[in-house]
Amino acid sequence: MSLALAFEALGSGPPVVILHGLFGAGRNWTQIAQALAEGHRVYLPDARNHGGSPWAESMSYAEMAGDVLALIESEQLQRPFVIGHSMGGKTAMALALSHPEAIAGIAVIDIAPESYADQFSSYVSAMRSLDVAGAASRREIRQALADSLSAEAPVDFLMQNLRRQNDRFDWRLNLLATGLCMRELCGFPDALRTARYDGPALFIHGAESDYVRPSSLAGIRALFPHAETERIADAGHWVHADQPAALLCGLRDWLADAAAAATPL
Repeated sequence: MSLALAFEALGSGPPVVILHGLFGAGRNWTQIAQALAEGHRVYLPDARNHGGSPWAESMSYAEMAGDVLALIESEQLQRPFVIGHSMGGKTAMALALSHPEAIAGIAVIDIAPESYADQFSSYVSAMRSLDVAGAASRREIRQALADSLSAEAPVDFLMQNLRRQNDRFDWRLNLLATGLCMRELCGFPDALRTARYDGPALFIHGAESDYVRPSSLAGIRALFPHAETERIADAGHWVHADQPAALLCGLRDWLADAAAAATPL
């Protein structure tokens, strides 16, 4: 059953939907969205169990793609372009492969249609272990979280999920469901591995990230035969934070080319 996602929308023009990654929220993409909103109506939904969206016990890619499809239908969007990062990129791929008629194309950022090792359960465990309701300050919680994770963990990024409500802190992320669904989130649906999306597809990855390797390209092109690829220098997995200008340039060029190709002469 699809959920009614919380979202923000800005700008006017042909529709674009941007899907964030695990532990994120639509607001993480505000900078990119504001720039694209100069020529597009840009939607920034929060995925289920994230941000302001409803919580659910399950969060398969089929379900999350269904949530986005429900948003497209409820907002009466005419075949939007869908941009997705990491978990959002897999959601975009699942939507394209299962409902190609609903969208005009996808741009996938630093992820491939494959399974990855679980690097994130430790984040969930650390966040769940903290008594955030009894904490006196964000600084106290941040220090406790940093002490319980490795030095490389994105503590500040995880802290964006902390909110203060009725004089108490809590997490706006459904940590229990996220932890239980982590194996599924790190994978990619077997049911879609024989599907094919013949529409425009762009795969952008950070040069310093190992999420999209040379060996990933065959799998990408098997499912997305018209896929274009772009590598952004000096960027890791969070391409939009590391090199926003380069990412924006690539997205704008691709959106313009894909829209022109779809316009009848």
